[in-house]
Amino acid sequence: MHAHVPLAAPVTTDQVQNQDQDRDPERVVVSPAPITSLGEPAWEAFYALVFVASAVLVESAHLAQGERVAASLALAAMIPWYIVLGRPVMRVNDERWVQLAAGWRGPVYLTGMIVLFAVVQHANPDAWFLAFALSPQCFQVTTPLRRAMAFVIVLNVVAGLLLALVGRTAQDIGTEIGTTLFAIAFSVVYSRWTVRVIEQSRERAALIAQLESAQAELAAAYHEAGVHAERQRLASEIHDTLAQGFLSVVTLVQAAQSTRATTAPGTDAPDPVGEYLELALVTARENLAEARSLISALAPAGLDDAGLVGAVARAASATGKAAGIEAACAAEGDRYPLPTATEVVLLRVCQEALANVRKHAAATRVDVRLRYTPKAVELTVADNGRGFPTAASAAAAPATAEAAGTAGLSAGFGLRSMSERVRQVGGTLTVASAPGAGTTVRAEIPA
Repeated sequence: MHAHVPLAAPVTTDQVQNQDQDRDPERVVVSPAPITSLGEPAWEAFYALVFVASAVLVESAHLAQGERVAASLALAAMIPWYIVLGRPVMRVNDERWVQLAAGWRGPVYLTGMIVLFAVVQHANPDAWFLAFALSPQCFQVTTPLRRAMAFVIVLNVVAGLLLALVGRTAQDIGTEIGTTLFAIAFSVVYSRWTVRVIEQSRERAALIAQLESAQAELAAAYHEAGVHAERQRLASEIHDTLAQGFLSVVTLVQAAQSTRATTAPGTDAPDPVGEYLELALVTARENLAEARSLISALAPAGLDDAGLVGAVARAASATGKAAGIEAACAAEGDRYPLPTATEVVLLRVCQEALANVRKHAAATRVDVRLRYTPKAVELTVADNGRGFPTAASAAAAPATAEAAGTAGLSAGFGLRSMSERVRQVGGTLTVASAPGAGTTVRAEIPA
């Protein structure tokens, strides 16, 4: 009885072939990259080892001159055939592999390899070991699974028939046929089982990715909630300490002025104490306004009451009344909810821009526009004031520091401050101005 066993069970790995349409007619399974990709060089080492072992068996056997030449030429032809047609299909990425494996390259390559394999095995039956290298390749160079299995069956049948032809007894022939049928059956069952396992692995990977995404979103929500809570805490602290302190100073200075006016005799002489009191009152009021503005930016209650549009409108109205200028506010587009951080930044930029208009622009009108688009929210504050000599973008704020100074923008809460606030939420700030043409501040933040 011959010891030659044409067992060529497939070794399917990281590929999921398109399943039979009768299993799920509308389901399309995308096949991932073949097992001999750049990340799995061990498979090529396995192929090389099997090829070298088969070549040694063939060349060391006692063969006729014609058989040796035919077997040697067939073995030699396998090398360029693999390099030119087979290997390029195995070493591409997922999408490209699906395109190539579904085309003509795989069938042509496997057909040529089976013919060369038959030539070598016909010369020396021990060459059936090559089936261990050729069988996995059936699943690596062609798709769908039906086509790959067809080549596995052909390969095993060829190996079994060639071995049966050299069998000396009926028992030998029966053994070869039975082994061939077992190899084919094992190939079908094992390959389908492997594909099913890989499908489940891909589904688990997708589920894990969804869980990780959900965890990231939850972490972001917790972070935002923590930031919001900290902003509220700071706002409360500022309100209870600095703001109340400045308010007390204002009250005390006003009381001192009132008392001095009622007790001091009238005179036209300069009154240094009164001037100092007036200066202290102005400074306290300005700092009280800044503290209140900071409280509004940290925990803008106005946003909770009337939303961003209402808060911006109130800021514009307050600036118009305080500066004695005409102020207009308009909102465009369909409104939609924004993250708290985005609303706070837009409101703060609006307040800072309006503060600069009030303090430095010498304008008679200011227009505030809030525009909602599907991709971004845009805030524009434009005045008709004195302007300044250069058109500066927020990204180039350092280069326009002198121009900003000319316009009177404060170093702490001027262009740099607004630009940094907008940048922190992924937006951009631009400033356009010219002498006598007013200034336009535009903040755009992705939705």
